Parts: sequence; C-alpha cells; structure tokens
Amino acid sequence: MTKPLLVVESPTKVRTIKKYLGKDYNVAATVGHIKDLPNKEMGIDVENGFKPEYKSIPGKQKVIKALKQAAGDAADIYLAPDPDREGEAIAWHASEVLKKKGRKFYRVLFHELTKDAIHRAMASPESLDRPKYEAQQARRILDRLVGYHISPLLWRKVKGGLSAGRVQSVALRIICERERAIQVFKPQEYWSITAHLEGESPPSFLAKLAKKNDEKIKVPDEEAANSILAQLEGEKFVVKKINKKTIRKNPLPPFTTSKLQQDAIRKLRFSAKKTMLIAQQLYEGIELGPGEPVGLITYMRTDSTRIAKEAANEALSVIREEFGEDYALDSPRFFKNRKKAQDAHEAIRPTAVTNTPEEMAPYLSNDQLTLYRLIWQRFVASQMKQALINQVSVAIEAGHYQFAASGSTVKFQGFMALYMSVADEIAKKDQNKKPLLPELAEGMILKLLQLEPNQHFTQPPPRFSEASLVKELEENGIGRPSTYASILSTLREKEYAEMQNRYFRPTELGFIVNDLLVENFPDIVDVEFTARMEENLDRVESSEVESAKILAQFYDPFKKDLETASKDMLSVKGVGLPTGLDCPDCGKPLHIKVGKNGHFLACSGYPDCSYSRDYIRDERGNIQAIDTNSEEAVDKVCDKCGQPMVVKRGRYGEFLACSGYPDCKNTQSLNSNGANHKIGIKCPEDNCEGEIVERRSRRGKVFYGCSQFPKCEFATWDKPVAKICPQCNAKLLLEKTTKKEGTFLTCLSKECDYKEHF
Repeated sequence: MTKPLLVVESPTKVRTIKKYLGKDYNVAATVGHIKDLPNKEMGIDVENGFKPEYKSIPGKQKVIKALKQAAGDAADIYLAPDPDREGEAIAWHASEVLKKKGRKFYRVLFHELTKDAIHRAMASPESLDRPKYEAQQARRILDRLVGYHISPLLWRKVKGGLSAGRVQSVALRIICERERAIQVFKPQEYWSITAHLEGESPPSFLAKLAKKNDEKIKVPDEEAANSILAQLEGEKFVVKKINKKTIRKNPLPPFTTSKLQQDAIRKLRFSAKKTMLIAQQLYEGIELGPGEPVGLITYMRTDSTRIAKEAANEALSVIREEFGEDYALDSPRFFKNRKKAQDAHEAIRPTAVTNTPEEMAPYLSNDQLTLYRLIWQRFVASQMKQALINQVSVAIEAGHYQFAASGSTVKFQGFMALYMSVADEIAKKDQNKKPLLPELAEGMILKLLQLEPNQHFTQPPPRFSEASLVKELEENGIGRPSTYASILSTLREKEYAEMQNRYFRPTELGFIVNDLLVENFPDIVDVEFTARMEENLDRVESSEVESAKILAQFYDPFKKDLETASKDMLSVKGVGLPTGLDCPDCGKPLHIKVGKNGHFLACSGYPDCSYSRDYIRDERGNIQAIDTNSEEAVDKVCDKCGQPMVVKRGRYGEFLACSGYPDCKNTQSLNSNGANHKIGIKCPEDNCEGEIVERRSRRGKVFYGCSQFPKCEFATWDKPVAKICPQCNAKLLLEKTTKKEGTFLTCLSKECDYKEHF
C-alpha cells in the first residue's frame, strides 16, 4: 500500500517537511488554491442558498494529477495547508479531489515549520474545520457578488478594466475622504511664546506659555502676542511648582500581521506586499546548511498576540545571557487578545530564540535578515522588564501668566535597550534635542534671557501612508491583515491612487469611481457596514450563525441597490459628471467625461459645441482646464532643423515638438529632455552619449530607456544601478525583485549569471 500522503500548500515547504518526516510519508503541494469560482460566470446559485459552483483553476490540472498520483492507494491523507481560513478551503478542496472509498482525511496544523512542531502536529491530527471553511466560503461569495455585479457596471458607465472589490472600495473611500478633508482645510493662525530662562546654575532652558490666571490660553494673532509681551515686561519669572515622577513603560506585544506590516513600512521602508513575501520565506524554511531548511518564524498571518510558554521561557534565558538578570522578568509576560476568534494561532515570533539575527546572517538575504531581526527583537523585548523614565515638569509664574517646562531622562532602559517603537524613537530624538533642565527649586527667581514669539498655522490631516492606512483599516475592523497587502497593491494597479512621497493620493479616476459607488452603493462602501460584515464572518467561524443567513441579509438590499444603479447611475462615458463650470465657447455646463485615453472636460452641448480640454485639479480640488494647444519653450533646439523646441500637450500628455511645425514635424518624448526623469546614469551602449531616463509605457508601467531614443534603443524594465559587474565588467547592474529571492542585483548582460543580494 502507498505511504500516507501529506498535502501542503507551498512547494517550498515540501523540502522542509520531508527533512523531518523522512521516508515514512509522501509529501506533495497544491501550489495554492486548486479550486475556485469560475472566471467567466458568477458561479453562485443565489436561489439555492448561495451554493457555490467550484471548478478546477485553469492550469492546475497537472497539480491535481500529481496529487492523485502521490496519493496512490494510500488509506490516510494528512491535509496541512496554512492554518487559516484560506488554508482550510484548500484542505477541503484537496479532500474533494482525493476522495476515495475507505480513505480517511486528517487536518494537520503547522504553526511553525520546525522538527518538534511538525512531529507534534502529525501525532495529534484534527478533523477538517467546516465552520472555518464556511467562513472563508462566505467571504469568497460576498466578494464575488460585489465584484461580479458592480465591476461590469463600472465598465459600462466609466471605462473597461475597472474593479470594485468589497474591501478595496472602502479603502479607496477612506483615501478620498482624507484628500477632500485636506482640500477644504483652512489653516488657522496661532502664536506661541517661548521664554529662554536661566537658573542659578547652567544650562539655560526653554519654557512655553501655557496659562493665564490658571486657565489655558490661546494666542490667535500677532496683536495678541505683542499684548502679552508688553504685559510680561518687567515681571519676575518664579518657579511655582516642580513635579518629579518615574514613568513605567511596558514593551509592546509580539507582532500580529498588521503590526508587522506597519513597523516594516515605517522602520524598514518595506511595502506591505514585500513584508508579507519575505515573511512567507522565513516561515516556509531557510537552508541553514546543505539540505537543512528550517522555518525561522511562526505563521505570519495572525491576529493573535498569544505566545507559547516554552518560547517565552527561552526568550528569558537569552535575555539573562545577553543583557543580564536585571533585564529579565521573573516569569513570562503574556498578552490578552481582544477576540476569541483571533486566537487561532500564536503571534509572529522566532521558532527558536537561540537563532539570533547575528547567527542567521550568513544564511539570509539582506531583506530577510532585516525583517527577521525586527521580529526577533520585538519578541525578545516583550519578555524584558519595563523601561523607567524620570520626568520633571516645572510650572513658572510671571505675573498673571504661567509657563511650563519639562524634561525626561531614562533611568533604566529595560526593553528599550533592544527594541523601540516608532513613538519611542521619536520621543528619544525629541529628548536628545532638548537640553537637560538645571537644578531648580520652588520659589527660585529665574533670569529671563529672551522672550520669543513665533507664528504658526494649523496643519491639515496628513495623507495616508501604507502604514497609517493599514492601521486605519485594522482599527475600523475593515478586511483582514492577510488581505491588506493585496488591497494596497490593487488601488495602485487600477490607478485609483498613486504614491507621492510614500503617501497615498487619489487619482481623478479614483475620485470618479468612489463618488459613483458612494452615491449608488452607500452600504457597500460604508466603514461600519463593512466592519459588521467582518464580525459576521467571525461569527460564522465560531458557529454562532449560518453563512446562508449572513449572505441573505447582505444580498437582499444589495440587489435593490444594484437594480437602481443599473438604471440611474450616471454614465461618465455619456452624460458625464457636472463640474459647476461653463463652456467658454457656448456657455453651457462643462462635464467630466472618461474616454479610452482618460478623463477630460467636455461641453454638455455636444455635438453642437465640440469644446473639450484636458484638466487638472489644484490643491483645493478646483478644476483647471489645460489648453492642449499652448506652447512652452524649453532650453533645447531641434536636432533636425535647429529651431527651438516647445512643450505641447496631447491626449497622451506632454511632449516636445519643433516650433517650426508644420515645416518640421520632429517630436520627442518629454522624458528625452531629462526633465525630472533623469536617474544620473549614462547609457551603457557603446558610442552613445545619452543618459538613462525613467519613462512610462502606454499602459503606465515604468521602464528605463536612453534619452537619445530613437537613435539609441536601449531599454529595460528593471532599474539600472551604476555598478560595474565584478564578474564580466558589464557597465551596469539591474535591480530585480522576485518572490523567491526578494530584491537583488543582477548583471545587465544576459550571458552573465552574477547576482548580488542586499
């Protein structure tokens, strides 16, 4: 009889698990999902309790055939896809494919890919978890109902290729609403008054005006500031009260998925997508020697802060050895979860704390090591003693006014000796900027060195970075951390939002789609409604409610909204969105329309009036038409006739054209002028004097080409790096990123196999 078969999700795990299980088991991988809803039809029988119709994913027939061959006539099949809802669905679909009379199926959960964990899981197999599978299935059905019905509506009303994901659309609304809050924000002037003071001994220090007659004071303008300065003239500055206290600061829990993404974005400048990709590599196994792959971290998709007692004790041993007894707790510190449903598996932690980042460095790429160090330090720090911060606050009286000064010093670093949060780091930087307070005593008269008034203006709310958007989604209960990376990527891929200085800014297309969805599907893009739906999916998983009931509650009102939107949703292709502007040619209203080349302004009087223009929005959101016939001179001459080149605007954006048109019809990409697109690297082609510039294809994808195009046709999708290949002396290296290897440098020459990992 064939040996028992163990089915995992990722081929990378096969090597790791085979090493520990030896020859007693066959091990095969599904390579992700093997079944899903069909591509070209909805695949959901709404009238029959929302029954899904699963089909084998195109291209997975070979995988399914290999699974059946590996199973042979085995009586026992162990299903070990990832320990989450998606993994549970893969396990169920694998069991359906391998179903056979007399065959038994067992569910095995690997929370970490280590020898002990694998053997423990195999020794205590579980049954397939139907409620967890149904929760995943309910989410998949919800997403299909929304996407299958709303996306084609957007294709008809706006443009082809758009999507309207259930959670993605809420994220877009959050970004758009923040941008509009910025646009309508009106700065408010206010002033601060700072006193430069000196005690009986150095150093001098600063105190801020805080109160008048024991009540908080606001200084609205320069006139009020000058009035206060006049009243303070000649007043004595006396120390009224000194308050000293020691603050105890606890470490943060080990990482959950969302917190890992947030810290990796802020501290390491990784994207959410890159963070999850590298974490997957660390979980699935790294070769620590020939044929010795070891999973270095526990499962990376988790909402839990729970940790195993054994792991905590191991961390305490490392702390005592590395930092001393003063830094170690007497007993492990544990953290509570907010919801029981989030406690499926542990927080993200090292599988073995003794695998320090320094010892793992030879086996990891730079990105892998950087992320592993972050995870290792956060977990170990969670078992270290509190930090003790000495704080001193001083109240200073000057006539009717009170000033405040403060300072802090670290009495005992505790966990901060190993890991600091972003807030801790900012506080430490601020502390380092401030001089220490001198020795002061209540009743002491201080010497006034200077009174410094300063004008300020209130600031608008900040745009969302990847980290702050992930935090916003998590705090509002939108989606699940495992989906955040794909949500953020989709917003950019569909050109609903773009990144400017690492912050999300909605595009015009993003605004158009969002406004149509908010008007026609208010529930779908409502934050609270979406959060309640996530809670309902948790209730399905915990067997509190049936999935069919949740789906029916969602679908009935959604169907009505859909029917209304199909008839009433404004067509941006046809009628267009009103702008409040009038046509300069005929006086009729101007509308925003979307065509195959993007959005533009058009007169509502068409075809009688054919006025149309490209447009932009200013910082206040006001529309400004662009005259496509306008010309702007540049410091460049035509290489064909010698006349000046000018910037013109067409349907595909700005370009350079000869001012001698129509006698000379020479045109060039604006990028060939190098304006704002040069990357500071010379073209590697022989006898070429051009420079490499960043360009965009017609589909908007970034590539790199020579500024002398079409004379020089050098081009590459990968970012060039000004380093000579040490193996073949090629003039450039290229920066690549792959799922398997992360980010690395490779040689420009296809014949050379040189690679350099960061």
